[in-house]
Amino acid sequence: MSLFGRNKNEAAFVNGKKHMTDVIKNTGAGELLIWRQPEEDFNTNSTVVVMPGEEAIFIKSGTIEQVFDNGTYHLSTENYPFISRLRNAMSGGVSTFNCVVYFVRKADSEEILWGSQTPIQVRDKVWGIRTSARVRGAYKVRITNPAKFLEKLLGNNVPYQTQDELTKYFSNEFQGKIKSTISIFLNGLQQELIGLDAYLEDLSTQIAPKLDEVFADYGLTCVTFSLAGLDIDTTKYDAIDESQIGAIAKGKLAQGDKAVMDVLGDDWGKQQAANILTNLSNNSGAGGVAAMGAGIGMGVASGGVVGDMSKRMLSPLSGAAEPKETAKPADDQPDDMAVLMKLKKMLAASLITQEQYDAKVAEVLDRM
Repeated sequence: MSLFGRNKNEAAFVNGKKHMTDVIKNTGAGELLIWRQPEEDFNTNSTVVVMPGEEAIFIKSGTIEQVFDNGTYHLSTENYPFISRLRNAMSGGVSTFNCVVYFVRKADSEEILWGSQTPIQVRDKVWGIRTSARVRGAYKVRITNPAKFLEKLLGNNVPYQTQDELTKYFSNEFQGKIKSTISIFLNGLQQELIGLDAYLEDLSTQIAPKLDEVFADYGLTCVTFSLAGLDIDTTKYDAIDESQIGAIAKGKLAQGDKAVMDVLGDDWGKQQAANILTNLSNNSGAGGVAAMGAGIGMGVASGGVVGDMSKRMLSPLSGAAEPKETAKPADDQPDDMAVLMKLKKMLAASLITQEQYDAKVAEVLDRM
């Protein structure tokens, strides 16, 4: 390179070269927390313009010389036209009197979204079930000590310029403090873990100071912190709801059955017994007279059971009086079972008509 060759960093200046004096202004994107202005090694008496809502950090030869609030400032450096180029020639074009300006966003950051990376384990005290929760929300930060922020977080490589990068940097510390606070709260609740949105504001108030402790060491402050959602895994609660709905349905059906029995009263049991006997006696495929007789015997027994069960159920529910015991047939009265069997034989032999058979059976059944 020539003796008065340009420092390669001069390419960032207007028209690609330094001037007698230059004006240094923030050209970084609005969402950046901090921005290293590309023009460096500028000449002495250059002007730095600091806009409202930002601060400028002037670094000379690796040392923070001064932090400037909004306004216009003339900077004194060791660089002079031509002399600096002569010095640079001795160091391969790199200035031995380096100076640079960082612009720091002074206004509050935009909302930085966050969410729990892993679920929080918790036990519901009411149902005794283990479930999990996830939380999400947002926060805003403000750089309160630009020099400390630069020294602690950035160094010369400027790895953390954006809000997203800041979130990644603090991710583990944030997750630990947030999850710890939420876990203590949830596991201390004596109520069902449903409808917890009412506690979001209180929890946000508890968590914000814990995050502020982390930020303070980096020249930051937590302006606002809010929980937007506290989501409980409801899979097991859905199963509980289905079980309760089933129990309610059974209870309603039982109430309906009781209401029907109250309306029918004691005659319901007698009618059921008579229907069983009639169906058995009219069953032509039951296997002959002997089977018919056995069927009638079973029917009679069934009728007794049905009648007895109906009386037991209806008596306490409907308030119906217990039926009085009927008198036993006299010894000289014919055996009802024998009469029914005889009638069946007579019908089979066509000695009597179906109408006569039905009438006689009804007469015997009434007597029974």
